[in-house]
Amino acid sequence: MTEFSCVSWNIHRGRGNDGVVDPDRTRKVLVSEVLGPGTDALILQEADEETPPHGGILDISRIERETGLCCVHTEPTHRWGEASHGFLGVIVFLHPALEVEDVALLDLPGQCHRGAVVVDAAKGGRKLRLIATHLSLSQALRVAQMRTIGQHVFRRGARPAILCGDLNEWRPWGGLALSPRVLGAHFRGPAPATFPIRRPFLPLDRVLATPPFRVTEARVLDGRGIRMASDHRPLAARIAITGG
Repeated sequence: MTEFSCVSWNIHRGRGNDGVVDPDRTRKVLVSEVLGPGTDALILQEADEETPPHGGILDISRIERETGLCCVHTEPTHRWGEASHGFLGVIVFLHPALEVEDVALLDLPGQCHRGAVVVDAAKGGRKLRLIATHLSLSQALRVAQMRTIGQHVFRRGARPAILCGDLNEWRPWGGLALSPRVLGAHFRGPAPATFPIRRPFLPLDRVLATPPFRVTEARVLDGRGIRMASDHRPLAARIAITGG
């Protein structure tokens, strides 16, 4: 058995609770309060501009230098467009020890353009699939979006998967969108509250895994900078990896 650790955070396009848009503040909080040593993956949402051409807002190179993580969106085909850093605001960073085998982008249905980034990678010889996304506020659209993700994953070679991001699901049990009937697989994990920032009571952000992987810890992060930098708190998780 080995372990996979990840952090998911909706950074609200750099807009803090003071109304000021300051992506550099976001970077500083990432480095000083959010990321711990040994983090395998960092998944950000709302990390590009909201409207086309969805330009990047962060200093990706500096984040890579200061965290030791590598952005997976190095190829133009792994981004929404030339000016983007990720895909519709979703950006994935991985520890260099992980071998990236494939990166796929999924357009998700809905009037508000949302997407998912599917990364096939390996750690210590064990294969895994990381699905990073930001789902709709509408339950009906979340069901359609997760069905799209489930169908895509079904067509790929089978491997244990980790689903993470702002899933906008307030029900701790997951609702229909996260059910095996929609996803085609059992994604399980704790549901701690991450929203709103000051007194969270909604578990909008999740890290879930399919067997034989198991989420052993899901911890909501807090700090002075975190409370100022976004409207969501970051979620840090540890996943026990076996098999694969």
